[in-house]
Amino acid sequence: MKIRLLVRLTACGLMGAWLLPAYAIDDLGSNLAGLLEYAREHNPELAAMRYEADAAAQRVQPAAALPDPVLRTELMDITNQGMNKSASLLPSQVGSTRYTLMQSVPWFGKRDLKRESAEASAGQAQGRTTATWAELSAQIKSAYAQYYYVAGSQKITRDLLDLVVQMEKVAQVRYANGLAAQQDAVRAQVEQTAMKTGLVMLDNTRRQIEARLNALLSRPATMPLTAPQHLRSIPAAVSLEKYTALENRIREHNPDLFVDEAGINAAEKNRNLAYKNRYPDFVLGISPTQSGAAVREWGVMFELNIPLQQETRRSQEHESEAMLAAAKARKEATANRILSVLAENLSGLDAAQRTESLSSSGLLPQAKITFESALAGYQTGKVDFATLLDAARQILNAKLEVLKAQTDAQMRLAEVEKLLGEDL
Repeated sequence: MKIRLLVRLTACGLMGAWLLPAYAIDDLGSNLAGLLEYAREHNPELAAMRYEADAAAQRVQPAAALPDPVLRTELMDITNQGMNKSASLLPSQVGSTRYTLMQSVPWFGKRDLKRESAEASAGQAQGRTTATWAELSAQIKSAYAQYYYVAGSQKITRDLLDLVVQMEKVAQVRYANGLAAQQDAVRAQVEQTAMKTGLVMLDNTRRQIEARLNALLSRPATMPLTAPQHLRSIPAAVSLEKYTALENRIREHNPDLFVDEAGINAAEKNRNLAYKNRYPDFVLGISPTQSGAAVREWGVMFELNIPLQQETRRSQEHESEAMLAAAKARKEATANRILSVLAENLSGLDAAQRTESLSSSGLLPQAKITFESALAGYQTGKVDFATLLDAARQILNAKLEVLKAQTDAQMRLAEVEKLLGEDL
């Protein structure tokens, strides 16, 4: 009776103790929010994208600025027409000195187009920064879910290992009383060895995931991480029924689509600028002329380039039209790919949630009942040890199925949030 009670208590503990605590601690790795915050501050790839976006923003003002003016000085008649005076390079001691101050002025509207093109390019850089963070956070979320799965699997396996140890004791008692064969105890020992081997593999997997997380956090690969404590809840807004609403949000907020839209804007400005190049640019100038120590003459200057190479300009215009068409096609292709991935992940998320529900409410209780029945049958000699051992494995498999479904749902959620470019 004591042995039966011991085994039953261990089995009941296995049913409830496999879930990880639902509280978070401050140590890095215990919760997803801490990992994301750390990565936002320390990931070098994200920092590089921020710097590039800042650099692109700094190009907007220079793009629309006028070129620097040019000052030209011309010393006229430095030999003083061969008179008794010696040659000189001093403005007051030559025949005359002309000063010309010139300013290049683009055709009307070109500066605005250059500024708008630079703004679109800055928008692309900012969008790429957002896309980099969306990708990085999705990788961290997926790795954290896998980290949670491995930690949970280790806990479940250890609990089952304790249960098999108790089952071995029961088998040894029955063998000592001549009620069972020694093979039952040997079977339990073999099962324990298999579970210990599985724990070694899980430990290896855990170290690999920790190394991956550390790389995403820009930490040394062997730095320790705290065991994960809980998973996020799945928002009700993420479901197959909400596909249309999510599609609209993605079209508005997806960072890749934002980058493509900014690329279209930049291509449009470059096309308009190519057509503006049909018209000439100007150079305006003013020229005071110094004779001796005084300025005695003033002149003005007007210069323009003559756009004669029309064939070259037509090629540039056709190029800009082709680049604009390519940018539009690229956005359409991106939208098709993203919406396909959205549908795929929503379907996978729905399947994972249904699997978790079935496993939690059906498979796991059934496995528990099967084990208790097998245990009672083994102690009365109606069931062999192999059946009892198989019933214990069913508990393990049922709990792993629940944990796997939870992990898969979290990974699907991470992909959906990556497409949205924001957390839900």
